[in-house]
Amino acid sequence: MRSRRMSYSSGACLFAAMARGLLHGYHASCLTGTLCKESPMEAAAPFRHRSFPLSIHAGKGSLDQLRGEVDRTKAKRAFVVCGKSVATRTDLVARVKDNLAEKFAGVFDGVATSSPLPSVHEGTAAARAANADLIVAIGGGSAMVTARAIIILLAEKGDIHQICTQYPPGQAPVSPRLMAPKIPNILVLTTPSTAMTRAGTAVMDTETHHRLELFDPKTRPFAMIWDDDALATAPADLYLSTAASAFSGILTGAAAPRTNPISHGDFLQGLRLSLESLPLIRTDPQNATARMNLVAASFLSNRALDSMRGRAFGIISSLGHVVDTLYENVTHGDAYSLTTAWGLRFNLEPTAAGLARLAQGLGVGDGLSQIDAARRAADFVEDFYRRLGMPVRLRDARIPQEDIGRIAHDAMGDFYLHQNARKVKDESELVDLLRQMW
Repeated sequence: MRSRRMSYSSGACLFAAMARGLLHGYHASCLTGTLCKESPMEAAAPFRHRSFPLSIHAGKGSLDQLRGEVDRTKAKRAFVVCGKSVATRTDLVARVKDNLAEKFAGVFDGVATSSPLPSVHEGTAAARAANADLIVAIGGGSAMVTARAIIILLAEKGDIHQICTQYPPGQAPVSPRLMAPKIPNILVLTTPSTAMTRAGTAVMDTETHHRLELFDPKTRPFAMIWDDDALATAPADLYLSTAASAFSGILTGAAAPRTNPISHGDFLQGLRLSLESLPLIRTDPQNATARMNLVAASFLSNRALDSMRGRAFGIISSLGHVVDTLYENVTHGDAYSLTTAWGLRFNLEPTAAGLARLAQGLGVGDGLSQIDAARRAADFVEDFYRRLGMPVRLRDARIPQEDIGRIAHDAMGDFYLHQNARKVKDESELVDLLRQMW
């Protein structure tokens, strides 16, 4: 990737100082698994690192590498999946078509926000009619998720309601094994979405407004294209929203009670890149380095999470999923600016050591007790999102107070609520938290 010099405007000075605080709070020993200050990490604890084959082409002109990656899969009919904005407001489909030449098998441009089930079914029918043996997804998270769902439905038998994650009353969720072979996919990113390398896929049931969750590691991408010109096509607000949701995962990963030196190194770099680059999307929206660095931060976050057991802050994802699904005016990033600091506070006692470690890294924990440093970390996160101009209270996002019961009820059925350090006993606990958040 071509090297670039990052420029800071005066409006980003405070955030740059925050980023320096992050780096000054840790010594080089962090990357070997030993955290400085008062909160040592258990570097000797057993852990498993998981990875998968993946090629990444990044920088100016990297889209030209698409055909070579398609050839490596031996695919003959590459089918494009994207949304209307990518199809009509950019030249990306035309560039991909030219690059693929005779291997271009057609395009489905009906991707919609949150990957609603009717759109997924329509895309599946189009891909089947085109006899697709590879999917090229162009766009952000919705394009990536829709593409994976199409790949699954092309291969698996049965209704999606039968093959999605099941929630037996009073029992842990069960994700059916999806054993059929899957065609490969390649991603051409326009946003820094953490959907990029996930094995999970969630589509929206438009009748119930609930998420239908599918899990299949075989749908991870064969290759990714991080092309400067493609990344520049996304509006600044969309780019910020996407990166802000990824930032939430980086924060909670860095504060996880149980981590390992490989994952923690990824989280630290993801934090640094995010603290430096998120404000620049506000002050210098077309800064190519900032856009590329936020894609890298999202990738690092995903890679780190793949090597960690469970999550400590699942309540953030659960509440975020619900408000993201229920309210059209709430962006993906808004869902996490609303829930992240409050989810950290909800889990304060069982995760105090990890949050205090995060506070030290953010430069706000010196001289404080562990619990006070943990509180300071949550306060920092709320203030950071607020300074980005994002909502941090439910009322900021025009979410009616009378909807709190519905939000709590729906969140109780979300997969990630079962991965929370402080166990949620019933809806009343979520109602109490949501009232504080309002």
